[in-house]
Amino acid sequence: MIPPVQVSPLIKFTRYSALLVGMIYGKKRYDYLKPVAAEERRIEAEEKKKREELERIAKELAEASEESILK
Repeated sequence: MIPPVQVSPLIKFTRYSALLVGMIYGKKRYDYLKPVAAEERRIEAEEKKKREELERIAKELAEASEESILK
């Protein structure tokens, strides 16, 4: 087997620096996007409630307008 090659300290420093910078960027980006996503979920839940209410009303109207034996 070939013995492992000694990696330059500059390359090691650069790799770990890039890793650290990426982790910091990811944390900041996550903290920025988390409230935005929570607001979108809240709005979507409100819209879903409204949509379900409209569907329920439409269903009741459709059932009420059907011909019945009592007419």
